[in-house]
Amino acid sequence: MKDDMKRNDEQELIGRIKLLKEKHNAVILAHYYQDPKIQDIADFVGDSLELSRKATSTQAEVIVFAGVHFMAETAKILNPSKKVLLPDLAAGCSLADYCSGDAFRRWRSQFPDHVTVTYINCSADVKAQSDWVCTSANALEVIRAIPEDQPILFAPDRNLGNYLIKETGRKMELWDGACVVHEAFSMEKLLDLWKKHPEAKLIAHPESEDHLLRVSEFIGSTSALLKYVEENDHETFIVGTEKGILHEMQRRVPEKLLIPAPSKENNNCACSECAYMKMNTLEKLYQCLLNMGPEIELDGEVMEAAYRPIERMLTVS
Repeated sequence: MKDDMKRNDEQELIGRIKLLKEKHNAVILAHYYQDPKIQDIADFVGDSLELSRKATSTQAEVIVFAGVHFMAETAKILNPSKKVLLPDLAAGCSLADYCSGDAFRRWRSQFPDHVTVTYINCSADVKAQSDWVCTSANALEVIRAIPEDQPILFAPDRNLGNYLIKETGRKMELWDGACVVHEAFSMEKLLDLWKKHPEAKLIAHPESEDHLLRVSEFIGSTSALLKYVEENDHETFIVGTEKGILHEMQRRVPEKLLIPAPSKENNNCACSECAYMKMNTLEKLYQCLLNMGPEIELDGEVMEAAYRPIERMLTVS
């Protein structure tokens, strides 16, 4: 009975969200790591690169970004005249939170001759100080677009940076930051999981630590992991990224067995989940559209400066 009541309440909430979305000419963009209920109601679901592209092409007057703060900031930078809303302003990112604009400015000043490439998981202030922005989907393209005689600064993810160094052979200075989700995978538990599923192939996001990447069958962005599982004939996969991606994966390949890579933490699902991503809920999404807030607001000069490296990224991609 309680489950039926909960489902009815959720359906009523979804109906209200759809009505408000139409009333305000709004579009809902959601990241693959969002709660499945939010993914199902979104107009578009994607990774950081896909969502950046979608933000530039939408005709909606209001963008509701079901993701984390830096993603909503990116949408605002690409759409300065539009209203961009984030259901929960506290939805942050460990990478962005530990790379402040001031600290980044001091670090960058030590390497005046370097080209600066920043992963999209950073603040608008950090983007504004960068020569290039990249996502995990196009990081290799961005690095290869930089002349080989140019030394590179890469921030804020050291794991992605180390992966790029190995793949391109380029010398880079790396900011010492990491994603708490992608550093939470347990090799000990993974080996135990392999004993139960010896046929499973491990696929992983390049934000993961090197010891996990070395034993992975495939390394790629969330969109690349999705494509790999769709196109590969194998039937069982251990997925080394945030658990939210399994919702879309399973929808595309319902016949395959998809297992989230195990976490070091003893949480309820024994898998890696981003607490920030899960801060957004259907109720918050409804309140966001009802109240037209919280709204992302950025300084005009910062937006203008941050737009240039993002535009460069989109052009090379």
